[in-house]
Amino acid sequence: MAKRTPLYDVHVKSGARMVEFAGWDMPVQYSGLLDEHEAVRTRAGLFDVSHMGEVVFRGPKALESLNRIFTNDLRRIVDGQAQYGCLCRENGGIVDDVIVYRRAEDDLLVCVNAGNRDKDFDWLRDHAGGSSVTNESDDWVQIAIQGPRAQAILPGLTGADLAALKPFHFAEAQVAGIPGTIARTGYTGEDGFEIFCRPDQGPALWKAIVEAGKPAGLVPAGLGARDTLRLEVAYRLYGSDMDDATTPLEAGLGWVVKLDKGDFIGKDAMARQKAAGLPRKLVGFVLTDPGIARHGYDVLHDGEKVGVVTSGTKSPTLKTSIGLAYVPPALAAEGSSFAVDIRGRPASAQVVKTPFYVRR
Repeated sequence: MAKRTPLYDVHVKSGARMVEFAGWDMPVQYSGLLDEHEAVRTRAGLFDVSHMGEVVFRGPKALESLNRIFTNDLRRIVDGQAQYGCLCRENGGIVDDVIVYRRAEDDLLVCVNAGNRDKDFDWLRDHAGGSSVTNESDDWVQIAIQGPRAQAILPGLTGADLAALKPFHFAEAQVAGIPGTIARTGYTGEDGFEIFCRPDQGPALWKAIVEAGKPAGLVPAGLGARDTLRLEVAYRLYGSDMDDATTPLEAGLGWVVKLDKGDFIGKDAMARQKAAGLPRKLVGFVLTDPGIARHGYDVLHDGEKVGVVTSGTKSPTLKTSIGLAYVPPALAAEGSSFAVDIRGRPASAQVVKTPFYVRR
C-alpha cells in the first residue's frame, strides 16, 4: 500500500487527483497541469514535498564524515547555508543527488529523494565514520512555495526577513505561528522557499499559506507541474536522468564534483573518467519535427541507436518539445543534430544550451 504524507486528507478534500509516485500517494494535479505550471511561472504555486527524506548527521566529526561521502565541499559553506551535490559509489555511480543543510559543523541535515529514503539512509549510516546518523524522514513535513510572488506572500506569515535570505540559505522561523525551517531553495527554476515543520502542524501550515496566497493568485500544485517546471530549467530527476549507472560528470553535474577537496567516495573513478574522456554526455534538445520525446525513447544517428532520452515533454512555457538525452560526445555540442525514435517514426532534434527557460 502506498504511503501518505500528513497532508493527504487536505489534498483529497481540495479535489486533487492522486497517483502513486515512488511508493507515495501524491497529488499529480489540482486545477490542471497547465494552469498550475503557469501559476508558478507568473504568480505562485504550493507543493507538498513531504515524501522527500531527511537524514541527519551529528557529532564532532559530522562535517568531516559527510564530506567524505559527498561530491561537493561542505567546508566551503557556513552555518545556515545549503549545498547541492551527489552521493556516489566507488565507481562513480550516483547513489542519489541531495541537498545538505549545514545547521552547524556537528549538525547537518541531508534531504534525499523520496524513492531513495531507505537506500540513502543505509548508505550514509554504513559510511558515517563514527558520526551519529538518524533517519528523520517521518519527522518532517516539507512544503514548497514557488514563483515570482512567493517573496511577497510569505513575509505576511512570518517575522523573518526573507528578503535578506539569499538563495541556498535557510533560517529558523515561525510561519503562521508554526515553528520550522525556511530555506530559499526549490525545484522549479523560480524564486521561492521550502519550509520544514513537524507533521502534526503540516495541514495548518498548508491551509495558512493557501489562504494568504489567494489574493496573489497562488494555487496548490501537483507533481505534474513540478516535473514540467523542473525540466524547463534542466534540473535532473534521479531515476530518469541519472542513477547508479551514471556518474555526475556524464550527467552534466561536474560543477558539484570537487576533485581538489581531498578524498571522497568515487573521487578516483571520476578523476580517471575525466582524464580518459566521457563515454557519453547528458544534453538538452528540442524537437524540430512534430511529436513529444518521452523517457526511454531511442536516440538515432544515421539510423543507428546511439543514445536514449531520459526526460521529455511539451514545454508549457516555450510551446515546443524539449528533452534531455544521453548521447556520444561527438553529438553533444550545441547545434548538433540527431533523431528521436517516436513509436517507429524518427523525429529530428537539435542540441541546445540549457536551461531551456531562464527566469527574468
